[in-house]
Amino acid sequence: QVQLVESGGGLVQAGGSLRLSCVASRSIFSTMGWYRQAPGKQRELVADIIRGGTTNYADSVKGRFAISRDNAKNTVYLQMNSLKPEDTAVYYCAVKNLLGNVVYWGQGTQVTVSS
Repeated sequence: QVQLVESGGGLVQAGGSLRLSCVASRSIFSTMGWYRQAPGKQRELVADIIRGGTTNYADSVKGRFAISRDNAKNTVYLQMNSLKPEDTAVYYCAVKNLLGNVVYWGQGTQVTVSS
């Protein structure tokens, strides 16, 4: 079992920045990622990163968001720059298995971007 604890959400004006953090309760050797879910919409992948550092981004955040991980601290980060109102959502940290399926979720952290 893995517990994921997110932090760093909040309210920010459009154009601003936030940094999300997610600490896992033990070492993660597979892919970690961030998903988001806006009201009335399906949960969607924002970005993910393998243990070696290769990253993958949704087209909507490319060039604005950066995912990274510190394996020694069992932590994954999401640096969000140039935020837009459409980035408003609950952001969830996730751990995937070797097949690429999410097997653990964090509790979620709210990000609200005002116009």
